[in-house]
Amino acid sequence: MAQPVHPPESRSLWSALRASFRGEAYDVTTGSLPRAITILAIPMVLEMLMQAVFGVVDIFFVGRLGADAIAAVGLTESLLILVLALGMGLSMAGTALVARRIGEQDPEAAGRAALHVFLAGGLVAVPVSILGVLFAPQMLALMGATPSVIATGAGYCAVTFGASATILFLFMINAVFRGAGDAVLAMRALWIANGINIVLDPMLIFGIGPFPELGVTGAAVATAIGRGLGIAYQVHVLLGGRTRIAFPEAFRPDLRLMRRILNVSLPGMLQYLIGTASWLGLYRIVALFGSDAVAGYTVALRVLVFALLPSWGMGNAAATIVGQNLGAGQPDRAERGVWLTSFTNMGFLGLVMVGLLLFAEPLTLVFTTAPAVVEQSVQCMRIVSASYLFFAFGMVTVQAFNGAGDTRTPTWINFVAHWLIQIPLAWALAVPFGWDATGVYAAIAIAQSALALISVSVFRLGYWKDQAV
Repeated sequence: MAQPVHPPESRSLWSALRASFRGEAYDVTTGSLPRAITILAIPMVLEMLMQAVFGVVDIFFVGRLGADAIAAVGLTESLLILVLALGMGLSMAGTALVARRIGEQDPEAAGRAALHVFLAGGLVAVPVSILGVLFAPQMLALMGATPSVIATGAGYCAVTFGASATILFLFMINAVFRGAGDAVLAMRALWIANGINIVLDPMLIFGIGPFPELGVTGAAVATAIGRGLGIAYQVHVLLGGRTRIAFPEAFRPDLRLMRRILNVSLPGMLQYLIGTASWLGLYRIVALFGSDAVAGYTVALRVLVFALLPSWGMGNAAATIVGQNLGAGQPDRAERGVWLTSFTNMGFLGLVMVGLLLFAEPLTLVFTTAPAVVEQSVQCMRIVSASYLFFAFGMVTVQAFNGAGDTRTPTWINFVAHWLIQIPLAWALAVPFGWDATGVYAAIAIAQSALALISVSVFRLGYWKDQAV
């Protein structure tokens, strides 16, 4: 089992970067907080970027098959929201419980918690896979797919849902790695999964060499194989004793532990669904102003979300620091770690904001040259990014609550910010006030700032320090 190390505090930032990429075990409950944040955050940032690569690669190759193939991928991804919500909720539970047990210096309890999270994931994956395989055409039809899209994409949908266990377990095991402070292992698992997907995608889609030509279904098969081999690496690492987690010799399901996992994961699932559903609502409002507005909004969101991925990685680092330090009985150090990560995140997102303000148009031109679409995209990027200095604190503090095992607080914060502020304000500014799609963009910036102010205010109350998991 990997043991934490305490490099001399006089070491340079460069040594911390090397330690991060090497995956050196580091006890985040003692020593330098900046060094701990560096060692955790860098692989978590790269992990988040790798998560986005799956969809980008699939669309890149599938786009050569025509509009029906692209539509099939898009509609299947919309249906996957429920699976992703289940994965996110169980991942929050895995990170919170494992981090707390590691902080308590109880690696075997961390192993028991991890096994119960995996058991919960397996119980969820089986019925989801069966339903997806049996009813893929009906599911696409429910989303409004045309007969030609269903004929093209039913296989893609069936394979994607049939392999939903690979989505869930890749999420969950990486969450366990992050909770244990082994963030570099999560990053490596996604490197493997993405590398294999990139190689197999064109071969299985177009039938290159000895591979069969599977069309759009080949993209789903390639992704499933990539994720599956990523999981194989994760299991190899877990069983090889290369983490700070120790598994018990005999496994017996513990109903009380399962209830604790559900108490953490169910609000986490709702937290994800609340945020995702609100963005669908915004799409509906933007659609009132024509296809150019929808296209511009879509392009802008792709750039904005990609730019935010490193920031989410910093939030994950804060979650690990909070969980382990609460387990070690050091709530004040946990709080210091959150503030330090928040200010670091503010510096990063400040640079992102400046970049988007200056280069919104060149970034948009990578995707489209239609003047009306470019105008909408540029406007959206510039308005939304203006809230990033505030949002930097909101992203980190929300994840800090999750790391403490308090998934309920960020759930209602997200509900207030997205459904009581963002959606009504977007409609009011866009329609009665006559701002059109610009009103939606302004509402997003205001809601993100409000989320940050609410989250920081609640975080400062400090009751999360007493959260039991």
